[in-house]
Amino acid sequence: MQYRNLGASGLIVSRICLGCMSFGRPDAGRHEWTIDEAASRTIIRQALEAGINFLDTANEYSDGTSEEFVGRAIADFAHRDEIVLATKAYAPWRAAPNTGGLSRKALFQAIDDSLRRLRTDYVDLFQIHRWDYNVPIEEVMEALHDIVKAGKARYIGASSMYAWQFAKAQFTAEQNGWTKFISMQPQVNLVYREEEREMIPLCIDQGVGVLPWSPLARGMLTRDWNEKTARSETDMFSAYLYRATAENDRQIVEAVASLARQRGLPRAQIAMAWLLGKAGITAPIIGATKPSHLTDAIAALDVTLSADENSRLESPYMPHRVVGLAGPMPLGGTLTLKAGEQ
Repeated sequence: MQYRNLGASGLIVSRICLGCMSFGRPDAGRHEWTIDEAASRTIIRQALEAGINFLDTANEYSDGTSEEFVGRAIADFAHRDEIVLATKAYAPWRAAPNTGGLSRKALFQAIDDSLRRLRTDYVDLFQIHRWDYNVPIEEVMEALHDIVKAGKARYIGASSMYAWQFAKAQFTAEQNGWTKFISMQPQVNLVYREEEREMIPLCIDQGVGVLPWSPLARGMLTRDWNEKTARSETDMFSAYLYRATAENDRQIVEAVASLARQRGLPRAQIAMAWLLGKAGITAPIIGATKPSHLTDAIAALDVTLSADENSRLESPYMPHRVVGLAGPMPLGGTLTLKAGEQ
């Protein structure tokens, strides 16, 4: 396994991060394609034995059962001080005021609930899952700073938002002497590269680690265009992300398949090797539902693509509309995400 510092921090993470949205009770939350605890434990143990020390989950995944599965597995399979454990907050956990978003009240409740489910006294990385248009960024950043100073989180990170928002959050923290984000989780893959325009250059310039989610475009890059899976048939968020760009995306999927045949490698390894070779990328977040998914991700660390091969994969790409970000909500309204959102 390869390791890197997460951004400019001293925190050392494996170059593959095990994403835990795939784990959780299928009858809980919005992701009915998730795998049960026994299957989850098999993959978590496989990851740990391969040297992966970085696990990422969220309070919303399968109504918190993802965190419960992860917490029990870490207690059984690992030394807590060797693990980099990350979780996220933002989505509502009940249809009631203050039970979601990034207010000080919601963040303190969310971290306490996550720690209980994860069976730990602290998380290594506490992340805001999206930008909250209803809460002043000063309130958000001070609350996150106080959570760190209370010992409930070692570092803080953020996920999909506009580059101007991330810059504003970092400036607010620096101006007030508060804890700054050390990481950003954007969507980055061969069929969605819009973050290369502003967010990734900003992170490189500011020493922020980049942790791409959906590195294989929710499996699209690993199979024939018309092949269906249990996840692709039920994951409504995939349709939201990719339906509008299907014609262009198909060309990229076919380019991956062509190069994979030529190299004699699984498509997943080709698509992952491309991402691992991009500037600024620290650790793609791999959502595995089968041991082979993790095996391919790890094997990709040893795959090097030539400049010509990278060009073959990238050349079909056309600009995409920005997707995957939470939009503004009416003041006092109900907190919502797109159906099945990561």
